[in-house]
Amino acid sequence: MSQTIYEIPAKKIDGTETSLSEFAGHVLLVVNVASACGLTPQYEALEKLYETQRDRGLVVLGFPSNDFGAQEPGSNAEIAEFCSTKFSVQFPLFEKIAVKGEAQHPLYAKLIEARPEAKENPGSGFRAKLAGYGIKQDRPDDILWNFEKFLIGRDGSVVARFAPDVAPDDPLILEAIEAELAKPA
Repeated sequence: MSQTIYEIPAKKIDGTETSLSEFAGHVLLVVNVASACGLTPQYEALEKLYETQRDRGLVVLGFPSNDFGAQEPGSNAEIAEFCSTKFSVQFPLFEKIAVKGEAQHPLYAKLIEARPEAKENPGSGFRAKLAGYGIKQDRPDDILWNFEKFLIGRDGSVVARFAPDVAPDDPLILEAIEAELAKPA
């Protein structure tokens, strides 16, 4: 029997052992984040989304990763300090993990298994832009880049996956979150 999303062990950015069971019954937006990426300003929209929707049951969960262009080189303490001082992040952050490759964290393996394809905005050109830099996915279901997002319903099911350039305040994400928040707890 395979583990549910809630049973997979994880560590908070301060090293505390936990799992997503701490957030069972909430709608979760799981994001692989990085401090030195062109998409790093998404932290601001992620925090705003968390602040405005947490009372309704939304929790944003940030998982720093250094898998893309070495854009998250800092220690967990440095990442926490950066997020706090630069973006006033209050949503939960976890220790730096691998989201692809042989060292891939089991949570990301489970998320990708549930949603192998990310929703993109038509004509975004982000994938082509990365390809222009010689960056491509090793496997079609791999995480493409920093700030890819997974939406998990209150029941623990992975209901959606969004491409990195789909901003947290994009209608594509906001409508999906709203639909999940509207479901009974």
